[in-house]
Amino acid sequence: MPTPPILQFDITVDPAGDAHSALGGSPLPREAEWWAEHLVLAGLVRCTLASLDYSARRAGVDVVSSGSAHGVVTKRADDGLHALVEIETTLEVQVTPALDDAGLRGLLARAEHGCFVSNSLIARPRHRWIVNGEEIV
Repeated sequence: MPTPPILQFDITVDPAGDAHSALGGSPLPREAEWWAEHLVLAGLVRCTLASLDYSARRAGVDVVSSGSAHGVVTKRADDGLHALVEIETTLEVQVTPALDDAGLRGLLARAEHGCFVSNSLIARPRHRWIVNGEEIV
């Protein structure tokens, strides 16, 4: 069995609270309106959409997507720790060309399965997909 790839990510947070990626780019400034929980939700949406982009390229379709997320933090019943206990995303996607139902459901399942942020959370996100204007139930 081949060895799976190992991806490593590094960030620093300076004394002012600004976050810096080891890859460079603009720092994420510490702002009172952006809590760590918001960043987790943003990471979840970005990761899911990146996974969708990857799966779409492999399937030979184009996607344009956006998304939002809602999370609830409270004490977990099993260990009494404060954590995200409910997470829901809404992901709006335009797929070209349109896929049949089985192809579309497979694409969305691969997008969900491929998001390592989602896979890292104890609370499993519920994803609400709206594709080409129609909610996929």
